[in-house]
Amino acid sequence: MILLGSTGSIGTNTLEVAKAFDYTIESLCAGKNIALLNQQIHTFKPKNVCIADKADSHKLIAGNYKLFFGESGILELIEHSKSPLVVNALVGFAGLRPSLKALECGKKLALANKESLVNAGWLFRNAHLTPIDSEHFSLWYLSHTRPIAKLYITASGGAFRNYPLDSIPTASIADALKHPNWQMGHKITIDSATMANKLFEILEARWLFDTNNINAFIESSSTAHALVGFKDGSLTMHLSHPDMKLPIAYALDSTLAPLTPFVPELDPLSLHLEFKPICEKRYPLWALKSKILSTPQKGIVLNASNEVAVNAFLQNKINFGKISELVLKLMNDFASFDFTSLKDIESISDLDSKVRAKSQEWINTNK
Repeated sequence: MILLGSTGSIGTNTLEVAKAFDYTIESLCAGKNIALLNQQIHTFKPKNVCIADKADSHKLIAGNYKLFFGESGILELIEHSKSPLVVNALVGFAGLRPSLKALECGKKLALANKESLVNAGWLFRNAHLTPIDSEHFSLWYLSHTRPIAKLYITASGGAFRNYPLDSIPTASIADALKHPNWQMGHKITIDSATMANKLFEILEARWLFDTNNINAFIESSSTAHALVGFKDGSLTMHLSHPDMKLPIAYALDSTLAPLTPFVPELDPLSLHLEFKPICEKRYPLWALKSKILSTPQKGIVLNASNEVAVNAFLQNKINFGKISELVLKLMNDFASFDFTSLKDIESISDLDSKVRAKSQEWINTNK
């Protein structure tokens, strides 16, 4: 396989599953965590390696592999590799072009880069892809037997699900990164705290399952990942451990996955499930759900403004409350944009750049 984003949590879990399935890792792509990448090179002996910065190449261990660099290097690596499977676990808008390149090269795409569908879901219609996300895996797992009426995904609620409401806008970076259930990368942890991540997943589900009948609510144990309401009036829920190994296994090989016990069996008597609505006072961005479902191309504005805002927050340039304020402002500013004009990656990238520029202007005047 070709693994993009090998040093992140999805990437490292993918390598564990690949090792259990005896998959050959032809190509690895990572960012700045060279120490972990070196361990992966030593263990899996890939033929191709891509890193973000050429200046870090001297830190890599020696090996019989071809080296690529930067965003263009990722595309070259995909085209150069012979493996039929690409696992895209990159973070952010940077994962979009690699997803499209994988499909262009006729490869199967196992997709953990949610921004690909958030920004350009309509370009992936009828594509040969499998989502690697616990919520969307659960929806797939439940929904292929009977006609569905509505889809539901769950949210953990993030760091501020029980935080005093009036203290959230000025919460510190350290507080925002205290996810109550597990440790993840900084970006997705902040997105969980603002509920931006769940908006992204709502958009993913819209493109993957071709329906606008999607909602979400908080399930704080993160054991129930999705529910499907069927047209016969019944409701089915999928429960599993939240470490992502099960969806990864099915994405790699759906015939082998049920035969390999990656995680301990769930004990029904140990489950304590409680479902709560997502409150817009606590999560102001949730007010955008209907807008992005009615015009899903607005995901480009949502993603770009959010990436800029989260980066600014993590650099102490704005406080936490400004993240939602900025995103809501930019969504309003681009409300009259002709989203039907977005026909290809160039027009999508152009809008993405405009939103980022305007977001940065807003930050410069609202620090």
